[in-house]
Amino acid sequence: MRTFFEAATGFPTFFFTVSLLVALGFWLLVAVGAAGSDTFDGDADLSGCGLGGVPVAVAFSLWTGFAWFGSLCMTVLLDPVASSGPARALTGLTVLGAAALASWCVTWGLVRLLRRLHSDEPGPPRPDFMGMTCTVRSDRADDGFGRAGVLARDGSTAMVRVRRRGTDDPVRGGTELLCAYDEADGSFGVGRREAELHPRGRAA
Repeated sequence: MRTFFEAATGFPTFFFTVSLLVALGFWLLVAVGAAGSDTFDGDADLSGCGLGGVPVAVAFSLWTGFAWFGSLCMTVLLDPVASSGPARALTGLTVLGAAALASWCVTWGLVRLLRRLHSDEPGPPRPDFMGMTCTVRSDRADDGFGRAGVLARDGSTAMVRVRRRGTDDPVRGGTELLCAYDEADGSFGVGRREAELHPRGRAA
């Protein structure tokens, strides 16, 4: 038990231990209703690294858990071999990179499976959101990144990718109109502010 504790609190597993504790703390907040599993979905897009399609918190927690377990096991197994200072440091760096990469591979496979399971659930095709209003959820929404929530006709809320159209930058919490759909990356163009969506009537 002491060996595992020292490995979990030593280099390089310590980094994954801290991340794992953060993830566990977050899911504790979710369990008591203080946070939602999609809390970070508006702040990050993991599609670029192959982990999109599931909540950011789920992908991060899976990656962290596998990386922690892999790093812990490799550290314990290789500890008798790496006894000197330079060898221990080199081994630690190798374990750090190997655990992160192996965890990404496992997480990528699980995320693909989760996406397939989720795709079986009925829902409106994303192009059907055209012309509907959305609420910007990300801190920024520009030509290359943006997330927004859309209230679908069936009453469900969907997160969609949005891209700026025009010169004005959509702001977090602002209401925008989904005015274009790009099939290449599944994103909508937005560019009209709330004042334009709900203009005030002129006095008679």
